Amino acid sequence: MVSEIEVRQDGAVLTVALNRPEVHNALTPGMIAELTAVFQTIPENDEIRVVVLTGSGRSFCAGADLSFMRAAADYTFAENVQDGEAIFDLMLMVEKCPRPVIGRINGAAIGGGVGLVSCCDIVVAVDRAQFGFSETRLGIVPAVISPFVLGKIGPNEARQLFLTGERFGATKAQQIGLVNHVVADEGLDTAVAERIHQLLQAAPGAQAAAKALIRQVAYQPKTAMRGYTSELIAKLRDSDEGREGMSSFLEKRKPWWQAE
Repeated sequence: MVSEIEVRQDGAVLTVALNRPEVHNALTPGMIAELTAVFQTIPENDEIRVVVLTGSGRSFCAGADLSFMRAAADYTFAENVQDGEAIFDLMLMVEKCPRPVIGRINGAAIGGGVGLVSCCDIVVAVDRAQFGFSETRLGIVPAVISPFVLGKIGPNEARQLFLTGERFGATKAQQIGLVNHVVADEGLDTAVAERIHQLLQAAPGAQAAAKALIRQVAYQPKTAMRGYTSELIAKLRDSDEGREGMSSFLEKRKPWWQAE
């Protein structure tokens, strides 16, 4: 079976590329399973410090594959539920990945492709990239990706974009919080490399804790988070990384996790 993704590790950076450029990296059940399997292994590999998620060719991800959509028309209700759960599980795994995930958005991201974008911690997109939640134009809704998208852009922007299914550009995506940085094609790799460099200046355990902190605290009443946040900072101050970070600061040297 030919792999539908390309995975390569360069030092501390793992790049995961959707690799069906001839169909704009459209998602198939096989690709979803492969991506899920890769993200399952990342927490076990301490050598990986940063993950870059991207697409091959000139598109990031066109959403669901057309041949799969035709086949899904004959799925039973249970089979459709199972398929939705597989997509949801992938999105959740990307979002909860303990390593920082950079979305290297090299072109169009539609439907499930935008779902993947919304799960990344930092998103760098080329200025020609187009985005869209096309589901309502197909008589369905962006159901399983909605918790992740709403967490990124909020309900106000989602109302318009979900209901119209219209395409929007990278500038709009940046304005609504889906994308962090917009660059020209020739500047994409430089911008991603700069983000990687900045991420490698922070302690990996602290980054994992920061990601968990955001998931725990967001949208919760502030008073309900008093105990959790106080206990977390106490735990991290007493951790190996916390002690090293304070010692290196006081001793005016770099901590062990910073790249030379």
